[in-house]
Amino acid sequence: MRVVVGRIGRAQGIRGEVTVEVRTDDPDQRFAPGAVLFPSGRVGLPASVTVDGHRWQNGRLVLRLAGVGDRTAAEGLRGAVLEADVALVAGEDDEYHDLALVGLQARSAAGAVLGTIAEVLHLPGQDVLAVARPDAPELLVPFVRAMVPVVDVPAGFVVLDLPEGLAELATPDTVPTEASGGEAT
Repeated sequence: MRVVVGRIGRAQGIRGEVTVEVRTDDPDQRFAPGAVLFPSGRVGLPASVTVDGHRWQNGRLVLRLAGVGDRTAAEGLRGAVLEADVALVAGEDDEYHDLALVGLQARSAAGAVLGTIAEVLHLPGQDVLAVARPDAPELLVPFVRAMVPVVDVPAGFVVLDLPEGLAELATPDTVPTEASGGEAT
């Protein structure tokens, strides 16, 4: 799958280098020499570019791309969005890209369908899965092994082992209502 890793800015110098607005958490890997990137965003861009080298200058990434040898060629790439091919499962057994999780079916330990993962929230304490449910409010589940014991990306589902009552906390039946006896104004 392709994900956006950066956006080309202005040309840097006269030898064809370009500045890049970084949109990845691992720029040294994504922009390593030999990395193949896919520019998009307008007509006339090459199908792919290969990184010849990179360096940091005043907090900005500067790329040297194969086949881009002068300032004019570099300016021709300005504004292009750079995409990279990434594996949806990130190496470690319990690491996943957000894109791999969004859209997976959420099931209970008994196999009942609870909803679909709509978003992965990266909160200060831990990651949380936001599960969209068809007839109930969104369910927020801490993304920890105790509550999400099974993640099967190829099969398209996760298993949620929720503490008793968690799924029912946000249902419309349990939302407090105003005290009875008075009319609404």
